[in-house]
Amino acid sequence: MELTGAEIVIRALKEEGVDYVFGYPGGAILHVYDAIHAQNDIQHVLVRHEQAATHAADGYARASGKPGVVLVTSGPGVTNAVTGIATAFMDSIPMVILSGQVPTKLIGNDAFQEVDSVGITRPCVKHNFLVKDVKELATTLKKAFYIATTGRPGPVLVDLPKDITAAKTVFDYPHNIKMRSYSPTLKGHTGQIRKAVKLILKAERPIVYVGGGAILGEASKEVTELTRMLGYPVTNTLMGLGAYPATDPQFVGMLGMHGTYEANMCMHDCDVMIAIGARFDDRVTGNLEKFAPYARIVHIDIDPSSIAKNVQVEVPIVGSVANVLRAMISLIREEGSQPVKKEALARWWRQIDKWRAIDSLSYEHSDTIIKPQYVMQQLYTVTEGNAIVTSDVGQHQMWAAQYYHFDLPRRWINSGGLGTMGFGLPAAMGCKLACPDLDVACVTGEGSIQMMLQELSTMLQYNTPVKIVNLNNGYLGMVRQWQEFFYEKRYAMSYMDALPDFVKLAEAYGHVGMKIEHPGDVEASLREAFAMKDRTVFLDFITDPEENVFPMIPAGGAHNEMLLAGRDAMRSTHEEGMVLV
Repeated sequence: MELTGAEIVIRALKEEGVDYVFGYPGGAILHVYDAIHAQNDIQHVLVRHEQAATHAADGYARASGKPGVVLVTSGPGVTNAVTGIATAFMDSIPMVILSGQVPTKLIGNDAFQEVDSVGITRPCVKHNFLVKDVKELATTLKKAFYIATTGRPGPVLVDLPKDITAAKTVFDYPHNIKMRSYSPTLKGHTGQIRKAVKLILKAERPIVYVGGGAILGEASKEVTELTRMLGYPVTNTLMGLGAYPATDPQFVGMLGMHGTYEANMCMHDCDVMIAIGARFDDRVTGNLEKFAPYARIVHIDIDPSSIAKNVQVEVPIVGSVANVLRAMISLIREEGSQPVKKEALARWWRQIDKWRAIDSLSYEHSDTIIKPQYVMQQLYTVTEGNAIVTSDVGQHQMWAAQYYHFDLPRRWINSGGLGTMGFGLPAAMGCKLACPDLDVACVTGEGSIQMMLQELSTMLQYNTPVKIVNLNNGYLGMVRQWQEFFYEKRYAMSYMDALPDFVKLAEAYGHVGMKIEHPGDVEASLREAFAMKDRTVFLDFITDPEENVFPMIPAGGAHNEMLLAGRDAMRSTHEEGMVLV
């Protein structure tokens, strides 16, 4: 049977098991929308802005493990989507973007709503395609899903000229596909794995450093098993939170710019570092010249380009994180091996306990003004740690990461690499569609929420009840914090004047609005909101405008040079006193 290109697109999506498509129609993609209208298996979610389509698909992918699918038109449709595509690219999220394009004979003629979608998106996709023959469409779509979901995941764009979606051909969708130029390494090198195990078991001051790749690679079980088997301390990156249970005694907290004192000190003083699915991002490493000066590093990653890109490592292992860890666990068990330096490991844990005693996440409570940290602690208590939490970008993001303890993967959804304001709300919508039985909370600020606020309309239309926790301090908080520390308190353009009444705004969109101004009302308001299972609730918490995120490694600092709350100084690893800034 011959099908139109548009019908082939829909049939391909069904073959790939796609449930939701997030998009916005326009002239160049209308054939595909007409094909969507003719079927009932795939639900289309009509967003109010194409950037929201990409963030919603992104949230759906992170929460479900399935690829997100986006459908936009040509010209401004695809350019509006670029920020969300780049967000997914930086965080290695599987996504397929289907973009409309002007007819092939008009490409290059500056036709109405024509842009070079392939050229524009090339720097921020894993791969992209421009389909020029309807006979190649089915195979191209199969390649797109294969590339997006294998190896190091990422977004793949398929540009669809309007005449291609109108043309007809016989539908023949390949069940499997091989690409000579693309063949991810899944199994780690046996010799390198043996070398790594030998080094790991001889460690005196080890640290297990786990990134988002462990979650994307479905390796949380293996990470936990190996770490508990070894008895070593473990730290997660911002993107890796949930890869290892945060409430486990071996977890020393998140590391990096706003990581815990004990996590950062472990990284600085360790002699063996086991890096799992992590890319040594600058917010994690701090000053590279001072990074982990005593460490011998084992680095496991499916992407060979990530290994030794920022930090030289002693034992690189390319392969699926889960496969490599399973091989390590089997090798240790088969040989009945255990860590050799047990006395040294015991000393290491005693030192870690001393660092923990500093309590770097402590803050000054107040009976009169709401502290944002307290809101996050109460959010964790009220949800019993079981919610999916999305966030935007800024101070609220860091407080959520610090005070909400993630014991499971795919529960912490945020824009890590690109740091995209506006991500949280549409991502929460995507998460709710992916996991309708779980509570979803969007932690945001009064700056970020206004970037994608129009999606409150989409959430009403598609019944995605989310709890929006707005930490409203009247500032672009992280900008203000940096201006306070490093720009002599010159608060240039960081004050959010003329803010809307968020309660009325939420109600105007058909949702519930609540304004909370007193610390004594925080817990009760959260409980009331989460009891409304079928309603989106906007909780506007008026918080301390001068509160800062601590600990903090200043730009150019090392892991042992942290600003701690209430101290205008940096901690030093080997000195009892303080090193003044």
